[in-house]
Amino acid sequence: MPRMAAPAFQIAGRAGSSGGVHILEVTGAITQTTAPAFQEAVSAAGAASGLILDLSEVPSVDSMAIGALVRAYVFCNKAGRKLVLVGVNHRVANVLRLTGVDSLFDTYASTGDAEAALLA
Repeated sequence: MPRMAAPAFQIAGRAGSSGGVHILEVTGAITQTTAPAFQEAVSAAGAASGLILDLSEVPSVDSMAIGALVRAYVFCNKAGRKLVLVGVNHRVANVLRLTGVDSLFDTYASTGDAEAALLA
């Protein structure tokens, strides 16, 4: 059976349904090559009080991705912003747990759930 190609890396930002929340939708793998674009998108998210990283289209993560997520967490934390994850599949969740960084991130099934939690 031929192996399916991994989706190309893309990151798209949009405002949440209520003020103060920004959503970054990530597609594809965060790698050594794509991590700088990921970090730039996190930095460019503006002064939103909450940042949602939608990882629904991220099939798996490696050490570079873990480092990028931790840097995003530190960046948001220093700016007084809350960072949450959405759409984390079992592979990504396992890597977060095995590396011991899962406790840094609140995770939600949908952006709606995440927005509600950030605004509560």
